[in-house]
Amino acid sequence: MLYINKSKNYDLDLPLFDFATILDAINNFFLSNKLGEGGFGPVYKGALKDGQEITINRLSRYSAQGTDEFKNEVIFIAKLQHRNLVKLLGCYIQAEENMLVNEYIPNNSLDWF
Repeated sequence: MLYINKSKNYDLDLPLFDFATILDAINNFFLSNKLGEGGFGPVYKGALKDGQEITINRLSRYSAQGTDEFKNEVIFIAKLQHRNLVKLLGCYIQAEENMLVNEYIPNNSLDWF
């Protein structure tokens, strides 16, 4: 369950990943795993222990977006799941680090479509 504030509780069936799992999946943010920069911040490619390929969108530390805004964005994205959109698999939320965990789509950038 994802808690947004004390008065609202949104059951999104969205896993909260721990930092160690993310670090392991993308090899400690190693530069060779970086795919590029998105509107959200840097994007890294990795794989979970089960072999599933993922991308990690790491909120830029220079972003004006705070943790509450990030949580609201996660709720919005989770509700927008659609077969033509990259699937949000989960997230990592801490005061100093906020990340989205998405499925990896091979072969090109989605801006080609």
